Amino acid sequence: MMSKWRVFVPSAQAMLSCVFVMLFFIQSDAQIRYSIPEEMRKGSLIGNVAQDLGLDLNRLRSGRARIVTGENVQYAELKTDKGTLVVNERIDREQLCREVTPCSFTFEILLENPMELHPVTIEVLDVNDNAPTFKSKDLDFNISESAMVGSRFDLEGARDADVGENALQNYILSPNDNFIFKQHVNPDGSKYIQMVLQNALDREKEPRLNLKLVAVDGGSPQRSGTVNINIVVLDANDNAPVFNQSIYKATVTENSPKGTLILTVNATDIDSVSGAVFVMKELDFEKDKKIEFRVEAKDQGGFADTCKVEIDIIDVNDNAPVINVMSFSSPVSEDSHVGTTIGIINVKDLDSGENGQVRCAVEGSAPVEVKSNVRNYYALVTNAPLDRESISEFNITVIASDSGKPPLSVTKTFNLKISDVNDNPPGFTRALYSATITENNSPGFSVLSVVAKDPDENQNARVSYILEECDIGGSPVSGYISVNSENGVLSAARSFDYEQTKQFVCVIKAQDGGSPPLSSNVTVKILVQDQNDNGPQVLYPVQTGGSLVAEMVPRSADVGYLVTKVVAVDVDSGQNAWLSYKLQKAADRALFEVGLQNGEIRTIRQVTDKDAVKQRLAVIVEDNGQPSRSATVIVNVVVADSFPEVMSEFTDFTHDKEYNDNLTFYLVLALAVVSFLFTTCVVVIISVKIYRWRQSRVLYHSNLPVIPYYPPRYSDTLGTATLPHVYNYDTCRTTDSRKSDIKYMQPMSQSLVSVDDVGFTLTLVFF
Repeated sequence: MMSKWRVFVPSAQAMLSCVFVMLFFIQSDAQIRYSIPEEMRKGSLIGNVAQDLGLDLNRLRSGRARIVTGENVQYAELKTDKGTLVVNERIDREQLCREVTPCSFTFEILLENPMELHPVTIEVLDVNDNAPTFKSKDLDFNISESAMVGSRFDLEGARDADVGENALQNYILSPNDNFIFKQHVNPDGSKYIQMVLQNALDREKEPRLNLKLVAVDGGSPQRSGTVNINIVVLDANDNAPVFNQSIYKATVTENSPKGTLILTVNATDIDSVSGAVFVMKELDFEKDKKIEFRVEAKDQGGFADTCKVEIDIIDVNDNAPVINVMSFSSPVSEDSHVGTTIGIINVKDLDSGENGQVRCAVEGSAPVEVKSNVRNYYALVTNAPLDRESISEFNITVIASDSGKPPLSVTKTFNLKISDVNDNPPGFTRALYSATITENNSPGFSVLSVVAKDPDENQNARVSYILEECDIGGSPVSGYISVNSENGVLSAARSFDYEQTKQFVCVIKAQDGGSPPLSSNVTVKILVQDQNDNGPQVLYPVQTGGSLVAEMVPRSADVGYLVTKVVAVDVDSGQNAWLSYKLQKAADRALFEVGLQNGEIRTIRQVTDKDAVKQRLAVIVEDNGQPSRSATVIVNVVVADSFPEVMSEFTDFTHDKEYNDNLTFYLVLALAVVSFLFTTCVVVIISVKIYRWRQSRVLYHSNLPVIPYYPPRYSDTLGTATLPHVYNYDTCRTTDSRKSDIKYMQPMSQSLVSVDDVGFTLTLVFF
């Protein structure tokens, strides 16, 4: 006898794992929970998180408060301006949690500076928006008329996606004379329904039966679903099939290939049909951890029996961990303290048991480590001081691996930039700068450049150069040197004189543009190099204008007799001050010589009576500069043995010198007087011309009558004034007053009148 197998597979239950997250390094560890009904409109208010967490609105804005979640869909939105949570996406409880109750989802509100993580859980309440439904519209049965009273026939149950009171509550079988409805509860709490034969069937009387099964929920308003039960009554049959087990249990690993044999059910009164159960589609432990269904064995006579099959799916390590970035701050200031949180990540592994146990670590030598105080959440914190000047950025590679066999892992790389703080002062490239400048330089001449470098960046690395105030010989250093604040070039502020300033020291400060600014100092030594700008100065013999100094040499002087020594100095230094002496002019060059280095004048032969008493020597003193400078000194030498002889020669010599000096003086004086008189005459003539021209112009532009003007001393008639006549005298004088002469001329009168087109000028001249 052929039999049929019917498998009733109810929907597998899904598991929703709700993780309640605590905080890492935050000021508050409060966790808030809200309850809202499903299907709320977008923008509907959920709650005031700022008030419930005790956060100020300014803190939400300054901390860049935001929602972080590892899910693809963000159901809630944070309004930072009001501190409220609102619905961001329509929430379908059945899609979110399926049959799990209570249904909720969790996310975190993240704030920065300092970093805070506040978990928020929202419970989604069910509304009766789903009616009970049957998988099939019709249930067909072939039952033998010989079926015994009490025979049971499994029915496919209805499914209601709602939960609680809104879920499926009861079934109602349409009234009939043969069958009643019964509902059973399995030990695990699951339910199944059966149709029980209450009165024997009679094929001749009623070959077909059409019943209705109604499933109703407990919601308000109540919803329901209906399925048709079609029964065909068959001829009598001897035996009904019976399963050898009421419940069959088996296990199968997820990802088993299609066609894998799971188990075999067996019922008596059955032919060679095996009753084997195979894998029909891919099994996923993360979706269905257990599958339950009922198997019905039915023979050709319509007799049937059912058994329950429970298959546990065994997890395999087929899911690698997943890293979700909750927050990551870059750049991070280099002065951040050790232990500063720079990021928060969430690591999940969908596997279970050891396959889902995750370890998280940082690879490499980055100064960052992973810390975890809460399941699945990890904080990236610094474990060493940061120094942007040593390394301005680096990669952080986080590896998350599970404990499966073999283990699966995943890596996530973060690029962390270090922002600069002004923690380094400028540093000069040398500990001491020195330079040489030749005297008589031009003001503004560039002496040298100082260079300071700052390892910071941007404004913190912008270096300005400043000349520190100090005094050099009682004068401010700024009168000697200046520095360009941008490039550090030192320039001379004056023309230096080596004879006054041979060297000086100044201090240059390099200051960066940070806040507050940092600085460092360096000493600069300036050496003034001598130029040959001073000629030799003769100290001896002294050259005087009014008296004569002479050296006396006795006629008995031998060869090499020291007559005198020319002493000279040069205020320059070095080679410029090396002096040499030469005899430039002498009445008798064969008698005297001058030491080249010491300036000593000595005789080079024996003095004789034929040698002149009066000897005039011109000695030139020359330095060693380039070009060289020199000075000439006159040395008077008297060759005599007695003083009276010397005096007679000295007197004549003095008279001649005085005569020459007086003549020169008078010539210079006469030239100065003539120049003065000539200049005065020119000025007077020009002044008179200008004056007369201006007078003529005034009269030309005037319409007033011209009235002659007579000075008070003069009169229009002779003999009435105090001085009616003008007498002229010609006087001739000489340098000797006794030879002067005077000439008197007789008075005579003559009137001269000059009239021009402008007016007239009356001039009376009496002779």
